[in-house]
Amino acid sequence: MKVKTILVSQPEPKIENSPYFDLIEKQKVKIDFRPFIHVEGVSGKDVRAQKVDLNKYTAIILTSRNSVDHYFRIAEELRFKVPDTMKYFCLSEAVAYYLQKYVVYRKRKIYVGKRTFSELAPLIKKYKNEKFLLPTSDKLKPEVPQVLNELKVDWKEATFYKTVISDLSDLRDVYYDILVFFSPSGIQSLLENFPDFKQNETRIAVFGNTTVKAATEVGLRVDIQAPTPETPSMTMALEKYIKEVNNKK
Repeated sequence: MKVKTILVSQPEPKIENSPYFDLIEKQKVKIDFRPFIHVEGVSGKDVRAQKVDLNKYTAIILTSRNSVDHYFRIAEELRFKVPDTMKYFCLSEAVAYYLQKYVVYRKRKIYVGKRTFSELAPLIKKYKNEKFLLPTSDKLKPEVPQVLNELKVDWKEATFYKTVISDLSDLRDVYYDILVFFSPSGIQSLLENFPDFKQNETRIAVFGNTTVKAATEVGLRVDIQAPTPETPSMTMALEKYIKEVNNKK
């Protein structure tokens, strides 16, 4: 079956040179973007109920742009003035760069990991006398508390935002050749929105081992997988697959 239509379960990229747009042009396919999940902030009252006093912490661990947004949102809601001495430990350069939305970058103590939480751990260990706050979602990767506990640092996790399933009812009678997923929550959203979903000829593309596991556990057939040594990105995996099936004689 040739591929003509793809649904990516994420927001449309804001950058003009996204590899998805190259894929549309080169392979002459239609790609739609639709988040299957979205984030909703919890209230300052809910944060207080978790016994979190923002004054107590000297360092913040930021694992995503969402954690940046919701930390500063809660600080504002609770009328907490973030001190200039606050240390920020950012999972990646992208997160650290995003922090500039709220702080004057060059005047702050910002420590940046490479990509994974384990790579951020040595920086946290260097400052083990700080009191760390981890503002996070209700879907925290188990690796994060595990690494922090192993470091034996003084830290607290607090839910500042939640991952919520989006309403996709308008897609009920719309069919795509490929559905693309990036998280177990995306798979959960598909089945909650469409409990009678039958895969049939629809190809499922997934990114990451946890997403593969979530898909196979509910009986979905995974046809396209990334990252692999040959296709480290989802767009590369899609392009390879499309070339193979669309060019078959």
